[in-house]
Amino acid sequence: MSCFSRFLAATVFAAGVLQSSYSLAATPCGHSPAHEAFNVQALKSELMVTALSCNAQDRYNSFVAKFRSNLLNEEQKLNTYFRTTYGRSAQREHDDYITQLANVQSEKGLSAGTIFCQQRLAMFDEVNALDSTEDLANYTDAKDVTQPASFETCAAPETAKRTTRPTRRARAAAHKA
Repeated sequence: MSCFSRFLAATVFAAGVLQSSYSLAATPCGHSPAHEAFNVQALKSELMVTALSCNAQDRYNSFVAKFRSNLLNEEQKLNTYFRTTYGRSAQREHDDYITQLANVQSEKGLSAGTIFCQQRLAMFDEVNALDSTEDLANYTDAKDVTQPASFETCAAPETAKRTTRPTRRARAAAHKA
């Protein structure tokens, strides 16, 4: 087997593993609130990177104004996800996610070179044509926006109910009864 054939076989195998991992991770969640919130945040970030890179801040501001209530609602869902998932470190984890998101999207723009603006400015026309928050949710679900990592975007795990031992006073009262 030639070196090229082994490389090709390894590449096909790796792609298959990645695809199956992605499919398994994406399938059970469906359209959870966290999934939608991550999608909307990724779109918002990608539009912001595009606006800053392509001098289209006015178009970004129009998008934010049009979908302000929806964006705030999705941000609240994201905050809830991070609080439920990470507890005390929620804000740090959320900030890290936002930073990673902007970085990975900026790197993608830099690697695209001069064609980046030609490719991405059309997204402003697409989101401007949307009429409702449901349209925005469907758009973000169908659009291939870059995420920094695969987050488990199903509902955050339930926090374990803490079992407490009765206090000395409660035990004494129960004993007297």
